[in-house]
Amino acid sequence: MKSFFKSLYLQDRFFYGCLAIILCFVVSFIFPNLFYISKLLLLIFITFMLLDIVILYLTRTGISAKRQTPEKFSNGDENDVFLRLENYYTFPIYTKIIDEIPEQFQVRDFSIEKKLDASSVSELKYTLRPTERGEYTFGKLNVYVMSILGLVSRRFFFDNEVMVPTYPAYLQLKKYDLLAISNNLTMYGIKKIRRIGHTMEFEQIKEYVQGDDLRTINWKASAKQNQLMVNQYQDEKSQPVYSVIDKGRVMKMPFNELSLLDYAINATLVMSNVVLKKQDKAGMFTFSKKVENMVVAEKRSAQMSMILESLYNVNTDFFESDYGRLYADIKRNIKHRSLILLYTNFETLDALNRQLPYLKGIAKSHLLVVIFFKNTELDELIHEDATTIQEAYDKVIAEKFSFEKRLIVNELKKYGIYSILTTPENLTIDAINKYLEMKARGLV
Repeated sequence: MKSFFKSLYLQDRFFYGCLAIILCFVVSFIFPNLFYISKLLLLIFITFMLLDIVILYLTRTGISAKRQTPEKFSNGDENDVFLRLENYYTFPIYTKIIDEIPEQFQVRDFSIEKKLDASSVSELKYTLRPTERGEYTFGKLNVYVMSILGLVSRRFFFDNEVMVPTYPAYLQLKKYDLLAISNNLTMYGIKKIRRIGHTMEFEQIKEYVQGDDLRTINWKASAKQNQLMVNQYQDEKSQPVYSVIDKGRVMKMPFNELSLLDYAINATLVMSNVVLKKQDKAGMFTFSKKVENMVVAEKRSAQMSMILESLYNVNTDFFESDYGRLYADIKRNIKHRSLILLYTNFETLDALNRQLPYLKGIAKSHLLVVIFFKNTELDELIHEDATTIQEAYDKVIAEKFSFEKRLIVNELKKYGIYSILTTPENLTIDAINKYLEMKARGLV
């Protein structure tokens, strides 16, 4: 009996009906002839309510529902959550589905209304976009069932608490893989770049066998041996590519609900995948007061899993990053010349100049690319028309900061340091383009 009352909920139609009957009784005091009509309406109303309850509770298991979530969420992406509902009633029902989604989304009124045909199965889908890495816990899946009368509803609940971890944007790996297969990378801004020079190194001369590329026939060697000989090539040596993420306080700035740190983390994951696809060695580490989360650049099969797990635990520590420590650790731990993609943010030329000696030191031994961000809010302010003195003043200050960003690019170029000045949403694309450009020019 206790469970019955816990699962029984009165609907709006019930309260409207009660209000109408009360009004009839009030009116009957003025017009006594209406009193019997009011009693008849009350009897009919109670009958329908009891009938509605009997219809809903006659079947012990009226409905089943199941939530299907991915093993992990992709941070910053739209993630699909599927619901499967099966109606065991022999008549159509109306359902209101309230899923207790994780508190991180701050959604208090999430619900889906759906009509289910008699003895039918229905599948629904909704999407969630997490903006933080970490653990997301779902509560119960509540389904409220109503008959066509709609006076009361019966509550069912399924799927107790389940935790889904949120990782860096791994869904983007599939997106870029599919685009690469279909040769549609230009849709996302990734340029097709002509390779300058050769991507293969000569290994040896060998006898021709069926299937060898006819373009590799060595006619001089063939004449000497009196049989077809071909040049055999091997791929160029894999080059180490490190993604280095500044996790100091300059990377805490938010953009479209994600921090600059999360944009850098997502870009690092995609870049590492592209690097491995191009037969180079992918590695990464983070730094602030010290170097952490290091994954040595390798080309093994488990490399992406190691990088993904390392990126999952990266968080801002709100300190000012120590570039001197970064330079010392790179010099001590990375012995081979590598491409180093440094994700950071410089707002002013003075901020760059304080770290420039260490960046120049890194660039002496490695190919360094400094990646930092445009302030999109300032760009919007620059393009707005100023109508007051204060707006004009704000616009001048915004133009000054935007100009300093361009000065930073020129200052880095002066010392042979490559740079990418990009917006957060274009970070991944611009980083991939720069890497492909360097591959094409034979720099990597």
